[in-house]
Amino acid sequence: MSANSLVMLRRNVKHLGRNPTSVFNAVLMPIIIMLMFVYMFGDAFDVGVDYIDYATPGLILLAVCYGLGGTATAVNSDMTKGIINRFKVMDVSRGAVLAGHVIASLLTNLIAVAALIGVAFLLGFSPKAGLIDWLAVGGVTVLLAFAAGWFTVALGLSAKSPETAGMAAVPLVMLPFFSSAIVPAEKMGPGLRQFAEYQPFTPIIETMRGLLDGTPDTTDASVAVTWCVAIALVGYLWARSTFRKRA
Repeated sequence: MSANSLVMLRRNVKHLGRNPTSVFNAVLMPIIIMLMFVYMFGDAFDVGVDYIDYATPGLILLAVCYGLGGTATAVNSDMTKGIINRFKVMDVSRGAVLAGHVIASLLTNLIAVAALIGVAFLLGFSPKAGLIDWLAVGGVTVLLAFAAGWFTVALGLSAKSPETAGMAAVPLVMLPFFSSAIVPAEKMGPGLRQFAEYQPFTPIIETMRGLLDGTPDTTDASVAVTWCVAIALVGYLWARSTFRKRA
């Protein structure tokens, strides 16, 4: 990581500390949703295993998504409030500005996921995963957070204002609810079932679910990695192109 990227990362981390709302959304909201589904709705879902074991992989993905609105807003604020122009005068690399936001988002996501897993264990989560499986779960989580970070940065750069940038990330937050995160896709009605099966988040969730259960599926894993790489590539190219045009 370049010196410019480290400076941008430190700046973004300080901004996160001064914005308790974004910290709440990124870390506490996924935990609240976990408590709500496990205690209020868990008994209503017949998933064949303890509901906390079924839901945790999907909630890990949800924890990654919930902090994205703050990232999109922060990126757009830099663009629309003239901060980027100041960086240009200081000859700061455009790649460092974008990478700083992506890495700050990644770190926030990892903290949110760690907190979520800790609460899951307190609620009775009992994975069968070994050390290699846990390392693979960590790798998938980092890859997902990296891909989502670049895509969110691109959304933030493309939005007209910080308010619309935050709203642009809402579909990414909602998409996990239309996947196999909460209930199996096969239990959904026609149309919704097909959407859940073929949207990008479902194979990522199923990959994590298999790894945490100690029964990894190479097919799901291949599809999940392909989706993450594709999303990261699209987000990166889109972000660089938009930054070049607007800066």
